[in-house]
Parts: sequence; structure tokens; C-alpha cells
Amino acid sequence: MAMTNWKRLAALAACGALAAGLLAGCGRQDSRLQTVRLCEVTHSIFYAPQYVAMELGYFEEEGLAVELSNGGGADKVMSAVLSDNIDIGFSGPEACIYVYNEGQEDYPRVFAQVTRRDGSLLVARQPDEDFSWDKLKGTHVLPGRKGGVPYMAFEYALRRNGIDPQTDLYLDHSIQFDNMAGAFLGGTGDYVTLFEPTASSLQAEGRGYIVAAVGDAAGEIPYTAYYAKQSYMDAHPDVIQKFTNALYRAQQWVDAHTAAEVARVVAPQFADTDPALLESAVQSYKDIGAYCTAPAMSEESFSRLQEVMTQAGELEQTAPFADVVDNTFAENAQNGG
Repeated sequence: MAMTNWKRLAALAACGALAAGLLAGCGRQDSRLQTVRLCEVTHSIFYAPQYVAMELGYFEEEGLAVELSNGGGADKVMSAVLSDNIDIGFSGPEACIYVYNEGQEDYPRVFAQVTRRDGSLLVARQPDEDFSWDKLKGTHVLPGRKGGVPYMAFEYALRRNGIDPQTDLYLDHSIQFDNMAGAFLGGTGDYVTLFEPTASSLQAEGRGYIVAAVGDAAGEIPYTAYYAKQSYMDAHPDVIQKFTNALYRAQQWVDAHTAAEVARVVAPQFADTDPALLESAVQSYKDIGAYCTAPAMSEESFSRLQEVMTQAGELEQTAPFADVVDNTFAENAQNGG
């Protein structure tokens, strides 16, 4: 079965990779706040609600100090969770399904969902205002790591547009997630799937051109979510609840405010990005309904994710929704905390 061995990954030293990606939490913290170590799969405006919660002080108001690091891929995030190098992981929920199916006793469970569509944008080497998916036939595409949600969602989008991912084009999964833009700029591939603000930055520089939104073509699936080991959730239910409360407030704020307002709030998280590009990226994600307005995950969407994984050949046995997802904290938050 084409499945990542998460147990083996957990045995690797995750600390070095995370230290290189540390984004926050290195400064002086209020001693009254409880520290939570959070690792995100990548740093992207696609996760605007998280940054809104940080910049507007929602986590602090709940009594939490969030130390944020960048894992550079769902496999590395899950490895850090399993090895107790971090407390909460943030990536595609497929990682939790893989670990559950391996039979690990203390497996991570999803407790809050953030995005409900793929956030990748398909970037070409030349402008193409008349792009259609059939133009991908016979091309070389960089879609991410095989087994990850971006890769599987892209395959799903191809199938929905009558393209066979196995025979109609070359899906090159040899490039590490964080190196995809660099590889494309270096001449590898005809197309690449990139998150914002990277995709818009390339377009602004005239080095790549956005031709399609993968999330628009693939439809709604639970794309990114927060999870923690069952042992951590049992030992710190107050932390998980406070974290979810802050997230829900941020989700509601993002839903109620314009892309320009969201971009202004999260701008400190993207100091090297043109504010106009941030606004455009947020608007693009709002237009396709990428952001969840509440953290609870539906069983229907979870089943659709497993359908996507099965079609991609990454899942031989589905996992029970009630075992992998714990909506208790999300429902509490939505009902007033």
C-alpha cells in the first residue's frame, strides 16, 4: 500500500527541522499565559483565521501563548506530534487517518477544521486566459508530495475534468513541498501548484501565471485541521478548548470582514509580501469559500476526504469518523465556549 510509515517518521529527529522554521514564540512571554507549541504545515495566507487569532490577541485572551513553527510538510508535522516535540499539529487531516490505520494506540485526533477547499493555485509559465483542464494532457506538473492532500485533491480535480492522472500527464512528486516554487523557477515542470501568497508573488514578478484554482475544481473537502495526540487532549482539555474558542472567534471575524481588512490584520505575519497581494489572495480564497466559518468537521466531508484518498490509491481501509474526529471542543466553542 502506498502509505507513509508515520511510526518510522516519528523516530526521526524532528527538532532540527522545526527549529529552522520557528516563526514566533522566541521572545519574552507573559508568565501568566500557558505555552502551546503549534506546528503548521506551511506559512500561507490560506490559514488567515489562525493569524487573525494571533494578531488580534484571541489566544492571549484565552490565556494561551502560541509558539508557532513551520514543519514544511504534513509528514514532518505529524512526526513532530508523535514524538512530542510539539503539542498541536496543523495540516491535512489525512495524516491522522494514516496513523489511525497503522494501529497506534495513542493516535492524534482532529479537533478543529480551518479550511474546506484546496488552497493551491495552478501556475503556468505563460498567461492563459482561456485555460481549460484538458490543456494539461501531456504536460509535466509539480503537484506536491504523493499521499498529501494537495496531491490527492489535484488528482481528484483532474478526474472531475475527464483527465486520467496516471496516463494523461506526468505528476512529478519528487520535489519537496517547500522547494516546489524554486524548482519551477529553475525550469522544472510546465505547471506547478502553489499556495498564496507565493503564487501571486510569482505572477507579479512575471515568472509564473495563475490559470486555475484547484479548490474550485476539486470541490469541498476537509483540507486543513488541528489535531493532537489523545494523551495530550486528555491531559489538557482546557488548552484544547481555549485554543478552539480563539480559532472560532477568528473564523467569525474573517467571515464578517473584507479581504482588505483581513490583509491589514495579518500583514505582520507576511512582512515581505506586498499588502495588495495579500488582499488579492484573501479575496481569492473567500471567492471559492475556502475558509470555514466554524471549526466542527462534518461526517459527510470526512467521508469525501476518504473517497479522495481511496481514488488516489493511498487508502485501503477507511477510518471511523468518531474515532478520528472529536467535535466536542468545536461544538462547545460554537455554543459559547
